Amino acid sequence: MKILISVVFFAIVASLVMAGYFMLKREAKDRSRNMAYALTVRIGLSVALFATILVLWWLGYITPTGRFPVQ
Repeated sequence: MKILISVVFFAIVASLVMAGYFMLKREAKDRSRNMAYALTVRIGLSVALFATILVLWWLGYITPTGRFPVQ
């Protein structure tokens, strides 16, 4: 589970870096379309990761660690 979550998180960060690259690119050809696509992919991956973590917690595959107990 940790590896899957780490890979998806890395893909989210990579998509954000790609959007930044397209934003700073000097060539105006397809710049905004590529940047919008990269940001759309990032949002989709973020929502999918959040939903996956929520479902895995609901099914009991992952549990809170209790490192920061509520007082």
